[in-house]
Amino acid sequence: MSDTEARAIADFLRTRETMGDEWGIEIEDVREGYARIAVTVSKDMLNGYGTAHGGALFTLADTAFAYACNSHGAQTVAHAASISFLSPAGPGDRLVAEAQEVMMAGRSGACAVTVRSTDGRDIASFHGLSRTVSATIPTSAE
Repeated sequence: MSDTEARAIADFLRTRETMGDEWGIEIEDVREGYARIAVTVSKDMLNGYGTAHGGALFTLADTAFAYACNSHGAQTVAHAASISFLSPAGPGDRLVAEAQEVMMAGRSGACAVTVRSTDGRDIASFHGLSRTVSATIPTSAE
């Protein structure tokens, strides 16, 4: 799979999801086994304390995870995931989620995702386990 094909897969998946559009998630880079995306924290992403909601941070990391896992051209889903929140992000903070596959064995894989602010703060650390469920990614609604 070429980097161009991996990016095309991420672009395709992006067209089928709603959170990316609603939050303005941008795909910065996708290669086989790797993805980097970014978003600016908006008021719609805040918790009761005025910082980025844990669910919003998880969604950002999970989206980068999905793009990295699916970059091989096979339909791959999350089998399990966990996240550790390291420091708060506030409205207007620009966050970058960088996903890197760390291992693959058969249909199973593991991926590490870091979420950092553009000023260099570590915001969250995400670990995802993936499972390939189909040899190809469906390109039409079923």
